[in-house]
Amino acid sequence: MEGGPFLTPPPGVELTQAFARPFDNAVAAARTCYASRVIGTEEVAKDERAREVRDRIARETYQAGHHTVLQHAHFQFALQNVSRQLIWSFLHAHPFYNSEQVSQRYVEVKPGNALVPALPERALRLYQATLSQQMDSYHRLCEVLSPVAEAEYFRLFPGRRNDPARWALPIKRRAQEVARYVLPIATFAHLYHTISGLTLHRYHRLLGSLEVPDEQRLLIEGMVAAVARHDPLFFREVEDPLPIEETTEFRILSSFGTERGVGGERARLFREEFEHDLGAYSSRLVDYKVNAEQTLAQGVRSTLGLTRLQLPDGEAIRRLLSPEENVLFAQSLSLQSLSKAGRALTHVHYTFKKKLSHSADSQDQRHRMVPASRPILRTQYAGGEPDCIVPALIEASPEARALYQESMRGTFASIDALLDSGIDANHALYLLPNAFPIRFEESGDLMNLHHKWVSRLCYTAQEEIWRCSLEEVKQVAVVHPRIGAELEAPCGLRHRAGVRPTCPEGPRYCGVPVWKLSVDAYQRVI
Repeated sequence: MEGGPFLTPPPGVELTQAFARPFDNAVAAARTCYASRVIGTEEVAKDERAREVRDRIARETYQAGHHTVLQHAHFQFALQNVSRQLIWSFLHAHPFYNSEQVSQRYVEVKPGNALVPALPERALRLYQATLSQQMDSYHRLCEVLSPVAEAEYFRLFPGRRNDPARWALPIKRRAQEVARYVLPIATFAHLYHTISGLTLHRYHRLLGSLEVPDEQRLLIEGMVAAVARHDPLFFREVEDPLPIEETTEFRILSSFGTERGVGGERARLFREEFEHDLGAYSSRLVDYKVNAEQTLAQGVRSTLGLTRLQLPDGEAIRRLLSPEENVLFAQSLSLQSLSKAGRALTHVHYTFKKKLSHSADSQDQRHRMVPASRPILRTQYAGGEPDCIVPALIEASPEARALYQESMRGTFASIDALLDSGIDANHALYLLPNAFPIRFEESGDLMNLHHKWVSRLCYTAQEEIWRCSLEEVKQVAVVHPRIGAELEAPCGLRHRAGVRPTCPEGPRYCGVPVWKLSVDAYQRVI
């Protein structure tokens, strides 16, 4: 399309930090494997003969699949004008990265801060009108929800009623956190994103995708170009991008004739089946190791060279998981992966069938070591009546709920009209609200799930992911009671370990002495 696929600025890419000579460093690492000493980076390019050897080794190691040498070099990018959808569908959909992005929970979204595709005139008018409606609903919801959030806030902190101006900002953020559910996934974000050289090679190889392909291509090309300017040699052995037609997802969907469109009737059938299996849960335990507790205990015994008689199952689990016994669980740093006994936690495994809003799942997926089979979003779009998650704070206000439903009806009607006009489905679905449900399966071992559950059971965590985590630990307690007995909010673990202050959040204290509650008594609105 002339002028590019978008009317808004393309993704902004700035390489802010990098290894000085990443290509030479990769070859130096490769040579060190077969040398009697560490080979210095400067040695591999010291003269013409060294450079010939360097280039041969780089070519041979890449072609043979010995790619770990590319993983030493890291690149930090400052990214601008990147949609929330691209971040969710690509940048955060794998474990090999680190990101710090602007939070919609704490930073108010301003009008005009969203991606706009280059569409035919009539479709463009509808798209932009919908963006305006969503932004207007966001600000109206912030206003409507503020008194509801304020009432709940001062119920938790009655002593703060005497100085309401001082607490206006945290109350505003509570309302803002929920109002953002009406915002589109086209909303821009800015972030720092750090990846290894190997991950960047992988990005380039899978440059094309079935989801937001235009935006993804522009972003990755910008990242590759920035690194190539820094070190023109780094992509000397780069492979061409894999044709989209060769991707697994395209090949499967093409057999159903849906490789480029939305799910439609198939999505409706999928949703019915998924919801039936999910039942009343937001996250339902669907698979686990039956002998998990025995295996966990044996892992501890094997680490320490002890017998069942010396350290029975229950005692082994208690000594590993109880914060009274294992002080590592009361630390702010997650240390279990470096603990020999703690590594026994990796033997225990759970799988959950889940439904979270796009907004909540964008936080859930930040737990990179708890991977999931997240969807190509348009394959789950059925059209028609709004399909959305309703946050608890909105449920608590009839006025907010009416406004929320009105916004959702308008958004979904616009998306359907844009799809009917024949525009690219990926472009139309940029208007999907943050509230759109992501239906997927997620699995993890106890080491990483424990870290996730403890952090997300904190009452300062986003309410929807908090509620989901609560469901999960309750179900684990049913099938594995000795494990479940040790799962609670971080303040509870710190209280049991005798660590002070009990709440680690300082000025962000939620107002509830959660450490005095059993998990079954956990409940919250904000």
